[in-house]
Amino acid sequence: MAFPSRYPPDLIDAVVQRVADVRAVKAYGAVTTVARQLNLDPRLVQKWVTRANAPVAAQPGSPAAGSWETYLPPGLLYCRFCHQPMSHAESPDAGQAYQCQPGCRPRPLDAATVADTVGRAILRHAARIIPSTGTPTPPLLAAIHAHRVLARVTIGATASDITLTWRATPVIEPAREAERVQRVAAARNLALSDPLRARQLLYDSLTGVDPATAPADPVYAEAATLLAELQLRLGHCADAIAWATYAHASTVHLYGPTHSRALRALHLHAAAHRRAGHHQRAYHLYRQLADQLTRTEGPHAHRTLAVQATTALVLHALGHCQAARTLLADTITTHRREHPGHSATARMTRHLSRIWRDCAAKGHQHQDT
Repeated sequence: MAFPSRYPPDLIDAVVQRVADVRAVKAYGAVTTVARQLNLDPRLVQKWVTRANAPVAAQPGSPAAGSWETYLPPGLLYCRFCHQPMSHAESPDAGQAYQCQPGCRPRPLDAATVADTVGRAILRHAARIIPSTGTPTPPLLAAIHAHRVLARVTIGATASDITLTWRATPVIEPAREAERVQRVAAARNLALSDPLRARQLLYDSLTGVDPATAPADPVYAEAATLLAELQLRLGHCADAIAWATYAHASTVHLYGPTHSRALRALHLHAAAHRRAGHHQRAYHLYRQLADQLTRTEGPHAHRTLAVQATTALVLHALGHCQAARTLLADTITTHRREHPGHSATARMTRHLSRIWRDCAAKGHQHQDT
């Protein structure tokens, strides 16, 4: 959807402030970053920044006083009384305003108040569509994205009396899809060398995507998998669980439960719950992963046995140390026979010794030997 050629002063000030906030974090590319986040022309944003930093003077070619500047993307606003679209108008006391059909309303409604109300609702219920820069987003900036999450804005008697009709899924501009793919590819390359930069690229690529409700999508699924891995590595378990849950469900829907991407996402999902201390949930996910690997790679494959060993550790964390010792001992025997000389056997043996020491320290009396 095309945006208007003129913007309100409050919005311009907010954009300039956001550029300043980004520049405080990184020295270069702030204008381009903010322009991309807000779907604005970088030249226009640069013009606003230059004008804000220049000495106060009359700007040649600036819009004449009283010229229309809209706050919301066109085509969204409707009147509750006459059910007709609302268009721009000039109000003697409110300045820029919205009005519907002649004879319906006694006076136009303040456009800034309408946009502020809509923007606050977006920040409250759909904040994920707004790229994060670490600073609060003003409601007027959030209102720029209204067409992506709202199908209709119905205005009642006052500028704050508004009913919002939400879209089932956010609208993603086609021009943004190529950028998403590029960001995911760049994040994949940076994941090991610069995880914080990679994480920011993934957050940018997932702007507008709610992991709880988003539909299955190949680009989103890969970005969610990478982001969950990074968040788990950085110790942010709750966020890792949210994105791993989406990645698992999405990859299963797209490729089937035995596809390598689905198995990777399932393993990540289980690991995130285990790291967060959700051992019961992790146990069921590891059991599911072991079943899938048994079907695809066989019961004696290294990955299958490695997952069985991890399942034993989760059982121990749940307090079932006798079952954990039995499962781990059987897994070690099979792994040593099927994969002689593999280093994982020694690691499994150390884990088993640790479980035995833990039982001895706690005075457990088990019937097994």
